[in-house]
Amino acid sequence: MKKWHLILLAAVAIAAGLFFSLSNSGFGQKNKKTVPNAQASPAPQAAHSAEKAKNAAPQDTAADEEGDVPTIEIASDKQQLIGVKTAEVKVRPLSEVIRTVGIVDYDERRLSTVNTKFEGWIEKLYVDYSGKYVKKGEPLAEIYSPELVATQQEFINVLKWAGQGKASDVKYEGMTGMLKGDADALVEAAKQRLRLWDISEAQIKKIEETGKPVRTLTVYSPASGYVVQKAALQGMKVTPGEKLFDLADLSTLWIIADFYEYELSLVKPGERAMISLSYFPGKEFSSRIDYVYPTISGQTRSAKVRFEVPNFGGRLKPQMYTNVEVKISLGKRLSIPDNAVIDTGTRQIVYVDRGEGNFEPREVLLGVRAEGMAEVLKGLKAGERVASAATFLIDSEAQLEGVVPLGKK
Repeated sequence: MKKWHLILLAAVAIAAGLFFSLSNSGFGQKNKKTVPNAQASPAPQAAHSAEKAKNAAPQDTAADEEGDVPTIEIASDKQQLIGVKTAEVKVRPLSEVIRTVGIVDYDERRLSTVNTKFEGWIEKLYVDYSGKYVKKGEPLAEIYSPELVATQQEFINVLKWAGQGKASDVKYEGMTGMLKGDADALVEAAKQRLRLWDISEAQIKKIEETGKPVRTLTVYSPASGYVVQKAALQGMKVTPGEKLFDLADLSTLWIIADFYEYELSLVKPGERAMISLSYFPGKEFSSRIDYVYPTISGQTRSAKVRFEVPNFGGRLKPQMYTNVEVKISLGKRLSIPDNAVIDTGTRQIVYVDRGEGNFEPREVLLGVRAEGMAEVLKGLKAGERVASAATFLIDSEAQLEGVVPLGKK
């Protein structure tokens, strides 16, 4: 019995030691209630400070976002190695040079045709080949027309009747003035009929003086120029309105050039152009845009633009090919080098030099591009510097480090 008593006392002692050990380690404090005392009084102040900091947090965060610009750092020695260059963003004059080809053509305002208003036969032909130069008023052909001869005979008869009426006035003073007026009206009507058939005043006067009809009517050139088309042949029959000759005055010519659809916003009448031909090496003709045609070719997506040039010495000939160069001033615009821009297809990005080897990727909005420069509409300010060489290497480094632009500013 004494031995079991000793074992029981030892077990109780071990249990008591285990209990005190667990109490000191904090086991069982989970459900223990905290009693406020004097030392816990600063808690309300701490809670108030935390609430105040919470209300102020958005302003501090916004300030951090405004100043925290994503940049990529490239050491100066590495910049030299990859060939980084920078260019200043500034306002500079821009001009666009458009080069195209054209064809020399006739000035349509200086073309004329020769035909007749009566039926007849060509009895004599003065212009017997195409390309001949004729002056205004020079005879082209002589045409016999029975209808024209009959009309001349009627005119001669009216003249005789009118002359007899005037002679009778001297003999018979009682003839009324109405008869005089009728005679003059008939003469004038006969003259007008001849004029409508393109008989000149000199020919009509000759008929009056001779009192005989002219067998053939001479057709004269209505303008000075070259005979570019000749349909008249010796002895052929002509009908009213049938074309006999086409005349072209080549003292001034047109040059018709093609401009693509996207270039038409820059092409305006009055813009100066320089025109050159392989026919005249080293020779240039100065001209201005005279007219922009209102239609576009559906196949080439281009519009016709007309230039007018004087043909000094007749050196220019229709259907010659020409080179046309139009330089258009775009005024002063904020711009950067074209090779500073990385076009992803959906946006344009440049890398702004922030100093100390830091480059900021920035999205920009571009306008026109000319002379290796790109107009900046949004995203940059004058005075900033952008990487103008090795931009793709900088962009590759930025992509590896996950640096992306914030967007247009």
